Amino acid sequence: MIKFYGYKKCSTSNKAQKWLDQHQVQYTFQDLIQNPPTKEEFVNWLTAYQDRGIKYFFNTHGQHYREQNLKTKINTMTIDEAATLLSQDGKLIKRPLVVDGKKLTCGFKEEIFQNTWL
Repeated sequence: MIKFYGYKKCSTSNKAQKWLDQHQVQYTFQDLIQNPPTKEEFVNWLTAYQDRGIKYFFNTHGQHYREQNLKTKINTMTIDEAATLLSQDGKLIKRPLVVDGKKLTCGFKEEIFQNTWL
């Protein structure tokens, strides 16, 4: 089953949810601000998708990212450090985060959703 980590007030999350609904893709929704994925889940994902880089998982345009000056830290960050930050602050996570055990996407681009979730 696909798990959709989103944020109701995020237009990108809403667009992605609408797209999944229109294409009749079944998923469960989890609010990533109130209930972000665990550190262990992030360690697993960051390890499995190392080719995408740590930055792929971060909301680099977000206020929390800028406030913590992560732009200067992200390139030297370990997987463990990144997993800790992401699991403690859902607003640092690029949204939506969609996973199913075999595939994972962060953010919403229609072509990527088409190729990944259909």
